Amino acid sequence: MAKNVTLKINHIPVTVPEGTTILQAARKAHVEIPTLCYLKDVACVGSCRMCLVEATGARGLVAACVYPVAEGMEVLTNTEKCRKSRKLSLELLLSKHKKKCLSCERNHNCELQRLSAEYNADEDKYAEEEEEFTHPIDLSAPYVVRDRDKCINCMRCVAACNKQSVGAIGAIGRGYNVHIASAFEMPLAASVCVGCGQCIVACPVGALKERTTVDEVWAALQDPSKKVVFFTAPSVRATLGEAFGLPVGTNVEGKMVAAIRRLGNCEVFNMDVTADLTIMEEASELINRIKTGGVMPMFTSCCPGWVKFVEQKHPEMIPHLSTCKSPQEMFGGLLKTYYCEKNGIAPENLYVVSVIPCTAKKSECKREEMGGEVDAAITTRELARMIKTAGLQFSELPNEAFDDPFATATGGGTIFGATGGVMEAALRTAAKMMDGAFEVVDFPEVRGTAPIKEATYNVAGVQVRVAVASGLSNAEEIIRGVQSGERHYDFVEIMACPGGCVNGGGQPTLPDSMRNSLELKDLRAKALYKSDKKNGYRRSSDSPVIETIYGEYFGAPNSHKAHEVLHTHYTADKRL
Repeated sequence: MAKNVTLKINHIPVTVPEGTTILQAARKAHVEIPTLCYLKDVACVGSCRMCLVEATGARGLVAACVYPVAEGMEVLTNTEKCRKSRKLSLELLLSKHKKKCLSCERNHNCELQRLSAEYNADEDKYAEEEEEFTHPIDLSAPYVVRDRDKCINCMRCVAACNKQSVGAIGAIGRGYNVHIASAFEMPLAASVCVGCGQCIVACPVGALKERTTVDEVWAALQDPSKKVVFFTAPSVRATLGEAFGLPVGTNVEGKMVAAIRRLGNCEVFNMDVTADLTIMEEASELINRIKTGGVMPMFTSCCPGWVKFVEQKHPEMIPHLSTCKSPQEMFGGLLKTYYCEKNGIAPENLYVVSVIPCTAKKSECKREEMGGEVDAAITTRELARMIKTAGLQFSELPNEAFDDPFATATGGGTIFGATGGVMEAALRTAAKMMDGAFEVVDFPEVRGTAPIKEATYNVAGVQVRVAVASGLSNAEEIIRGVQSGERHYDFVEIMACPGGCVNGGGQPTLPDSMRNSLELKDLRAKALYKSDKKNGYRRSSDSPVIETIYGEYFGAPNSHKAHEVLHTHYTADKRL
């Protein structure tokens, strides 16, 4: 156990474990030190120089994010010397930053803008010539837009990408000419990017954003020839409120439905329904593989960032992927077949919008194998912007229910948004399918935000070995263990984003002060598990909506018709 040290931050005594940084100690003293390059769990390099402080025993100013505390140390965070240094750093950063604030996605939610206002920085003190800002915006990818001229070289996006074991972007050039780009200056779409969007939520400015389809959605809502339907992913209800100032982890399901309904003439469905449908198909597929000696272990396939990672980096693992589509694509297929046939709607006249926490879903719905059944995928951030554009007072909206026939779902569908949720939902149903007397619905061993979780369950005399990993670096560790024979599993859940969809690349961008002090993944996940606990249906197989869908259309899980609509295939990336 590390011994404790006592120091003073702005004359306030603080006791912290040895090895703690000044930045961490300051938070314990309720002192906020500004940062730009630092981001908890992502980046800590001390390059931006915004967190410089005075400390006894140090020569000159030191970077609080990397400098360790010492017994008896006295730290001053707000001296004139600190303030002047920070202001100079900001003015130098502003000299190479394209200042198009009014039209920027991050206006009023930009760390550089906020700090510049706080330190009264002169944005033109070291101004570049306007022609310096002429680098083309990278619009090559269907999910992320890169604007090099807004980049401040904080390296947080690079750290986030490397932490994912992807490495699609990095620092190129030296000195004054250093900049962030893909290898050989290739466009992002030609790189190894998997579209997870973790770079976007890490970026403190507007250099990275999602490729928006909001204008197309507005146009569809105004088109009298189109019937528009929205469906919302499980995690969105636990994060959308943050865009309107509500506490992290507030479940705003009812207000979310009310807000979407007021955007235009549309119906609002619950994607938890096809999360349940995914479980029915996936659990049946798993049982079939176990019984017939199929390719094992079986990996989930509901995360498109993870699927693309496999196709690009580990094509030899493709046979291990479940053939199930993701809940988004299952809903698209279900709407363009079952729903259209039942309601006499021509599929081409139905405009399908998914609201998702993920930028990779934008690419997924454009995959040829998916048949274009989801017309637009918008992120939580994009939905929030639409609500604000419509002038809706979100916190004043009533709580309204989803529209039938896709309103009722189980708690198993809801927890899809948290890491381990897909696994737990699948275990609830698969165990019941294998042993009709199996009544357990809570599997705490696969819950929580630990990078890798493992468990073994005895179901109907069969030992089912499972693993859950979130973050692609942890997925890489699982794959290496399976291939080397060191890890033995039957079923593995992988989510590309650390913590799962609650921490997806399309979720609201929060101030650094919140990201660095709160456990966002935990707070958001708790909202989903709380909803699951209150639900009268905990197991996907118990859903009356699922029973109706199979009774009226698919017949049974993994039937021929189910495979036509709800399953797909994956192929090795031929570019690599």
